[in-house]
Amino acid sequence: MQFILLAAAIFYPLNAYAYIGPGLGIGTIGAVLGILGSLVLALIAIIWYPLKRLFKKKRNRNNDASN
Repeated sequence: MQFILLAAAIFYPLNAYAYIGPGLGIGTIGAVLGILGSLVLALIAIIWYPLKRLFKKKRNRNNDASN
């Protein structure tokens, strides 16, 4: 029952009768984009650095085999 009330409260549209000025709107957009960008860069870093280490090992192994 609580879930239904929570879902109804979240998804039932109400007019806010509020004004968001350009300064607050642009600041909010910038903050959201900054957070999303940092999350994307964190995920790329988590994936990239192990791959970089793997490629470096592979390159060193090939150089050792050719010498």
